[in-house]
Amino acid sequence: MGEKLSNRVGVAFRYLLALLIALPLMGGLSAPRAAALDNGLALTPPMGWNSWNFYACNVDEDKIKQAADLLVSSGMKDAGYKYVVIDDCWQTGRTADGEIIADPVKFPGGMKALADYIHGKGLLFGLYTDAGYTTCAGRPGMYGYEVQDANTFASWDVDYVKVDWCDNRGMDPETRYTIIRDALENSGRDILYSICNWGINKPWVWGADTGNLWRTTDDIFDFWQRVTWIIDQNYPLANFAGPGKWNDPDMLMVGNYGNGAVFGEGMTDTEYRSHFSMWAIMAAPLIAGNNLSNMTAFTRETLMNPEVIAVDQDPLGRQGVLVSDVDGRQVYSKILQTTGTRAVVLFNRSESPSTMSVNFTSLGLGSSVAVRDLWQKADLGTFTGSYSATVPAHGTVMLKLTGTEAATSPVVSGKTYRIIPKSTGLSAAVEASSTANGAKVLQWDYGIAQNDKWIVKATSGGFYKIINVKSGKALAVENGSTSDGAKVLQWVYGTTGNDQWQIEGIGQGYYKIINKLSGKSLNVADNSLISGGEFIQWTYSQADNMTFQLLETDTTYEAEAAVLHSLSTESTHSGYTGTGYLSGWNAGGKWVDFNVITDTAGVYNLTFRYSGGAGSAGRYLYVNGTGVVNNAVFNGTGSWNSYSTVTIPNVTLNSGSNTISLIYDAGKGSNNWLNLDHLKVSN
Repeated sequence: MGEKLSNRVGVAFRYLLALLIALPLMGGLSAPRAAALDNGLALTPPMGWNSWNFYACNVDEDKIKQAADLLVSSGMKDAGYKYVVIDDCWQTGRTADGEIIADPVKFPGGMKALADYIHGKGLLFGLYTDAGYTTCAGRPGMYGYEVQDANTFASWDVDYVKVDWCDNRGMDPETRYTIIRDALENSGRDILYSICNWGINKPWVWGADTGNLWRTTDDIFDFWQRVTWIIDQNYPLANFAGPGKWNDPDMLMVGNYGNGAVFGEGMTDTEYRSHFSMWAIMAAPLIAGNNLSNMTAFTRETLMNPEVIAVDQDPLGRQGVLVSDVDGRQVYSKILQTTGTRAVVLFNRSESPSTMSVNFTSLGLGSSVAVRDLWQKADLGTFTGSYSATVPAHGTVMLKLTGTEAATSPVVSGKTYRIIPKSTGLSAAVEASSTANGAKVLQWDYGIAQNDKWIVKATSGGFYKIINVKSGKALAVENGSTSDGAKVLQWVYGTTGNDQWQIEGIGQGYYKIINKLSGKSLNVADNSLISGGEFIQWTYSQADNMTFQLLETDTTYEAEAAVLHSLSTESTHSGYTGTGYLSGWNAGGKWVDFNVITDTAGVYNLTFRYSGGAGSAGRYLYVNGTGVVNNAVFNGTGSWNSYSTVTIPNVTLNSGSNTISLIYDAGKGSNNWLNLDHLKVSN
């Protein structure tokens, strides 16, 4: 227990340190790139076992030898798990001449002998160190000893080095990790290089020049919400990954059930399987961290499923991408090496079972596709158009689709999409959530303000208007320019053609977006790879910054992004969408206003998602200042971590901006609190 508490404090410190380091360094991302790393290693994501998640600092020679033995006897080695990596706490100090010392009590045989033992099992040997002065557990780091430590690791026959980012004292991570790269490269041994700086200063931008893999987030913990948070940080970075260069969302928690050394109460088998499915579809390193001596049958089957591992290890090296995200039901697709094949994960993040579907032509496949279930290891038959399956809450269905390559299917008029450049995985968004004419359109991290969601609606002649959900304004080329480099911004929709677009599928789930008036393509200026890159128009070419996903999503207004009157937001309970929820209110003068944009006046359904404890709660519903429902009843959900919905049907909304107000009043006969998660608007 003490180790877990200490670990939590250490992680909190990392968050603070990450913030202090990242803010002043953002401007440095445009510096010239270093020479590319080309060590021939990690052509597929590395697989192995690391000591930290189960043992933390309670590690020694016998435990490492036992882990190596069990990787072999369990079948994990044959399944692809090759690396045995000792994490922090193996080192105690330095000799008078600076050589790093392995703990003589914990590792009496020394590291070279341990490496020989591991190599004798047909496995590979890895060690942990730190780019700073000391490691996260306070042991000697590499600072000032880069060349000496690299040479020592080589003399011990180390095959893999994981380099952490504690006690860095404000150093620039790209500079530090480049120095260590050069030391490893000149050590005389091929050593796989794992950058573990928790995603600070966007290592995916410079990581391929520097290491074989780079952590994209802070540490993983053994609970569900942490795993889904990591997925959300990692999946947009797909285009940065490939053979020899991988996004690393951290090590696996599968099979720990809350019994490891890392914080968390554990997960269900369903959640662990989803965790593994998502790491495989994201082409993540598969570094197990469980107790290998007492794996359950389910854990064994999860970690050693050869068909799921084959998806992760596919030699093409493409990371899967999110292709649909509606009501907590997500579809991910990964292009495989064999032409006409895709791996697909149907991921149900909601709290109840759901029927989910994958549309074949939206992935750039023909309409007739053979479907295989990879967890059931069963061929399901050939289907036309789509395939559907029931997916449990927090569960996944993982499929392999075999068909033929085809043009990506047309978008569906009237649906809401995020517009995502292939080059970055970021979203087209209106700057600062502005509702004003002329506001810039930038690429940005996905948020909750609706300024990065767009309603795509057919006009005529095969063109579309693209309307921002937050502002109601149209995507347009500034001043109707026909020149390369003209800015793309938002403006009240007109009829000049500079705010209409051809959206043409070009295969593999991607689109080009061409302006009607100019005939030029939507483009990320200067091929910017970071948040804030501006959108312009440019003569079309098959470049990644002119290639887009149109990710179908829902029109969901998060309560924490609404206008609050004497209310506050929290995130202390689990199960919410977005970044939190509106904390329960039970006093007069408290209400929330949602600003809802509709393209067309008409009748809509308003669905509120909430948690309500044990009792029911009543609220007024006003629309544009007029009472619509005198007492909207929110029945108790039984737990502040359990959610339900209330739908108010047939509500008339204006074209453009509408104010939806949910107001407390004691006259409704309820003093119960209500935690409000979001509002969803649908036809």
